[in-house]
Amino acid sequence: MSKPSIPKGTRDFLPAQMVKRNYLFDTLRSIFKKYGYLPIETPAVENLSTLMGKYGEEGDRLIFKILNSGDYLGGVENITQHTSGSLTKHISEKALRYDLTVPFARFVVQNQNELSFPFKRFQIQPVWRADRPQKGRYREFFQCDVDVVGSDSLLYEIEFIQIFSEALTALKVPGFQIKINNRKILSGIAEVVGAADKIVDITVAIDKLDKIGLEKVNEEMLEKGVSKEAIEKLQPIIQMSGSSTQKFATLRTVLSSSEIGLKGIEELEFIFKNCTLLSVHSSLILDITLARGLNYYTGAIFEVSAENFKGSICGGGRYDDLTGIFGLKGMSGVGISFGADRIFDVLEENNLFPQNLAQTTDVLFVNFGENEAMYSMKVMQQLRAAGVSCELYPSNAKMGKQMTYADNKAVRFVAMIGTNEMNENKVSLKNMTTGEQKLINVADIINEINKP
Repeated sequence: MSKPSIPKGTRDFLPAQMVKRNYLFDTLRSIFKKYGYLPIETPAVENLSTLMGKYGEEGDRLIFKILNSGDYLGGVENITQHTSGSLTKHISEKALRYDLTVPFARFVVQNQNELSFPFKRFQIQPVWRADRPQKGRYREFFQCDVDVVGSDSLLYEIEFIQIFSEALTALKVPGFQIKINNRKILSGIAEVVGAADKIVDITVAIDKLDKIGLEKVNEEMLEKGVSKEAIEKLQPIIQMSGSSTQKFATLRTVLSSSEIGLKGIEELEFIFKNCTLLSVHSSLILDITLARGLNYYTGAIFEVSAENFKGSICGGGRYDDLTGIFGLKGMSGVGISFGADRIFDVLEENNLFPQNLAQTTDVLFVNFGENEAMYSMKVMQQLRAAGVSCELYPSNAKMGKQMTYADNKAVRFVAMIGTNEMNENKVSLKNMTTGEQKLINVADIINEINKP
């Protein structure tokens, strides 16, 4: 018999890890609620037609497709003559969701009569990508998304920068930087270098600049049919340096003939000006090479990095008509996503989770026998009613075994109630951190464990 295993790119989480993950989720959830966002959920499985064609060629290849149940090959004629692409429509009609944004657009269209617009939602659920597993990149991972649809106001972009800043500060993410660009600026750049029809190929390539370097980016653009002349004109633009003010001035000169490019600059200058007024600009950086590989972005785009961590931990952007692909036109939206698994790795590697998170039980009651156990259970009813987490060891095993159990679970206190304690309505309470043990009244247990 082979050893049990799980697919590459997925993980089991032990209780101590889950406590930390729930701390992360709870922190984000509380901040999302403060800004007026409401929770929703969507199915893990979507129709393949909902997902395909929304993420670009590279994204489509990473969608986990699900085989139809039953004899899914029975109706396929001349099967050996099919390519994998043409065969897919015969054998697969569903897929695991690739992200939370496209399913959200589908959700909005299906439920539009029950929603009030602008509609602000947050969603914390897993997504799946058939990617090559590596450090910080998984095939199953959680996204924590915040989106608003039904408004083109740039105030929401500013609000998302506030959420980024507040959440990552609360989680103590070290040295985070909020990078921002605008797809309109990228369209303008493609226009002025004479490659407007290659905007997708250009953005997909330069989005990899940090990962593969300038030379490889240029090679990829050349392979995609971007002319050498256009690539040469791109070099000083994508290598632009200086302050945000200096970059805006340079861009205004470079894009002076591009209406869409100038519109993108105007939008970003509005965001930067008001983020400065709100004092949330210190970690905000204008990054002209930021492109975000997803085709549905149309305006501002975000990506967040952390100190000494390779890759982004958050991302997002404006999508003007994503719901239009499902039949609801003119419904502009904007959203951001926190990569929970990557943020978890950053906090874990830097030992930044609160130290008391591992304490899952306040009090363990030692089991001395049936009578003592039932007496302890009555006391535990009172403690649980007061919000104290407690448990009783299931058998009257040796004291050493019961204390080892308490140590392994990082229990704060151990309560011992024998015959004498029962007669006096008292309990011997041991502080597992200090080693101090006291004989106290049952009524005083709550006060004792709540002492600072």
